[in-house]
Amino acid sequence: MTQSLHAEGYATMVHEEGVSVKSYIFPVVIVRDEDVWRAYVPELEEKGAATWGHTQDEALKNLQEVVQMVIEEMLEDGAPLPKVVTASDRTVVAVTV
Repeated sequence: MTQSLHAEGYATMVHEEGVSVKSYIFPVVIVRDEDVWRAYVPELEEKGAATWGHTQDEALKNLQEVVQMVIEEMLEDGAPLPKVVTASDRTVVAVTV
């Protein structure tokens, strides 16, 4: 299974055979922290959904991996996702203007 996380704050879980399973939409915060960029999902930060990178793109890419692990673990444990996280059975596109 692979996942794409985008600066707009949406993630799409996709099985390796290309069938979309579920999309999760949530806010992502990216801030400059001295000489690196810090990226995190506020509602999932206490579960480890935070990381950094030398660029914004790198921070988002790193966050993609972390958020995938956090969401998969929560789903496996039967833990509820925070109310701010929206789940959809369809693939979504988000635009931030």
